[in-house]
Amino acid sequence: MEFTAGGRLELRLTRSDVGKRVSVRRVIQEGPAGRKFTDTVGVLTSWDNGVLLITRKTGERVRIEESSLVAGKVVPPAPARRRGPAATFPELARVAARAWQPVESERLGEWELRAAVQAEPREARPRGEVVGRRAGFTRRANSVLPLGDPGRPLDVALDRVREWYAARGLPAYVQTATGAEGTQELLCAGLEERGWVREVSAELRIAALAPVADLDRSGEPGRGGEPGGPGGGVELSREPGAGWLDRYQRKGVSEVALKVLCAGPSVWFATVRGENEDRGADGVVVPAAIGRCVVDGRWASFAAVEVDPARRRQGLATAVMAALARRALDEGASAALLQVEAENEGARGLYDRLGFTTHHAYQHYRAPEGTTRSTA
Repeated sequence: MEFTAGGRLELRLTRSDVGKRVSVRRVIQEGPAGRKFTDTVGVLTSWDNGVLLITRKTGERVRIEESSLVAGKVVPPAPARRRGPAATFPELARVAARAWQPVESERLGEWELRAAVQAEPREARPRGEVVGRRAGFTRRANSVLPLGDPGRPLDVALDRVREWYAARGLPAYVQTATGAEGTQELLCAGLEERGWVREVSAELRIAALAPVADLDRSGEPGRGGEPGGPGGGVELSREPGAGWLDRYQRKGVSEVALKVLCAGPSVWFATVRGENEDRGADGVVVPAAIGRCVVDGRWASFAAVEVDPARRRQGLATAVMAALARRALDEGASAALLQVEAENEGARGLYDRLGFTTHHAYQHYRAPEGTTRSTA
């Protein structure tokens, strides 16, 4: 990475560059053998009191003492990926949100407050506050989607967010993204300055759809999914059966959860029957593998790919995704997306093999405990 002009290191950054993507070099060690340096690339999210905060594409924030800097400059956005479909962050964020639709929502400027919580009688305090917290089904349907300007100062907007979720007995979450052009590093910094805590870090990955549809259980191009072929035995339906829900790892699938799972432009559920007709405690046959796909224009959003632990590494997850991909192709889709938590190494390895690449990272920030008013 070149920082020099005529062989001389230069610091070509000012506080007016906050919000831009930058690259800096700083001293991390001084000794008899000389200085040791390290480079950091990310969005400059603040520069106050002699400290720079740079948010990397993963959402990690790096604090850098101004006195340690030896070079720095503004750099262009990360180069476009060479594989997979072209896509922007706003497009992907909206498609992913439509795949996990809330039961109720409210606009706050360009933000969308989203909730999917079981409706039930609520005990209220004298001021109308709900006693206790209730569970919402999936953070993706129970968090703010902040695409744009809330139409008011951030502190006022966050107060409204906390009030709205408190009225529903839920903790307040804001979903943010980092690591691509147009993502929300400055909002992440603003939330952390106000004490919001990052609880979940994940990746949104994309791929061309046709290669996924042409995979067999080994992960290689083949007959995948043809009757009698290596990917056969995958059943597709418009609604999840009792067995599908038994295999699904989330506990307590409620009426609201079913509404979220079945909502979307065109929803498909995949099931692979167990070889030995395994049955759950309720006597329902539990599938060996399941999956879900929402077809939305050119996009196919994959989720809920689960495999019986005793049947893993047999290609069932690949077979499920291939069958769903073929259905999505039949409906006119050409691109695939999915979301995977950063710590789920097994799933990330599978999606690597299927050709999915990371477009951006996303995080869920939870409001701090205490009073409604946030402090900077």
